[in-house]
Amino acid sequence: MNDTVMVGVDGSPSSLAAVDIAAREARLRGAPLRIVHAFSRPSDLAPMIHGVLAQAEQRAAEVAPGLEVSRTVASGDTLTVLRSESRHAVLAVVGGRGHNRFGDLLLGSTVVQLAAHAHCPVMAVRGRPDPQGPVLLAVDGSPAGVAAGEFAFAEAALREAPLIALHVWTTWSEQTPHEGPANPLNVVVDLDQLREKHWRRLEEALAPWRAAHPEVSVEPLLERSRVRHALLEAAKEAQLLVAGARGHGGFTGMLLGSVSQALLHHADCPVTVVRGKQ
Repeated sequence: MNDTVMVGVDGSPSSLAAVDIAAREARLRGAPLRIVHAFSRPSDLAPMIHGVLAQAEQRAAEVAPGLEVSRTVASGDTLTVLRSESRHAVLAVVGGRGHNRFGDLLLGSTVVQLAAHAHCPVMAVRGRPDPQGPVLLAVDGSPAGVAAGEFAFAEAALREAPLIALHVWTTWSEQTPHEGPANPLNVVVDLDQLREKHWRRLEEALAPWRAAHPEVSVEPLLERSRVRHALLEAAKEAQLLVAGARGHGGFTGMLLGSVSQALLHHADCPVTVVRGKQ
């Protein structure tokens, strides 16, 4: 079961849209699809099984005819159930929005918590319908960023899509000799030198992924900007944004919790958050 793509459903339009995306992801991987629902009250179970779960299976069959589909219905709070089920998945797909009619599945805080604690990458389906464009990778040099890069290149290869590798930097991310953040008011910064340093690091970070996936067309981009703003702007032209769960300790401190949450809540395309090895 460790090659399964799982999708959480709660009956909301967002979760049913996630079924479509999850079915496509499973088809790309040649993997089975598992539809997961958590319930806290027995009264929720019958309408879910006879209504929404059946509808989810039908949508999966329409998107990917012949796909192997199974159901998992478990009692418990949504986050606990989905996190447990993610142990047996290569990818968890969830809707970016939900409602509390069937157990409060996939409201914003649950998406963020699942992305932070799942045992596999988590794809939140949100943004414009049927997004087109390249796969967008947020590069930050952290351990989670390495795992995100591996996922993004593999995903671009599966989708036969180009990949944009974006690294965002600021002078505030630089370190003084005392390992503290630089203060532009009292530290002279050579912007050209810093830009060249970050460009080298970006190219070094991309080298192993390029070697592993020579079939992927890669465009490295370096931008001096606010991280959150730059990624959300770039996502407007992407079909998928891939980022590490945390970036603390990377060469810019990129993708700390607030940035990851902003991507999950505001990106204009699906977002996949990938955790590094714990």
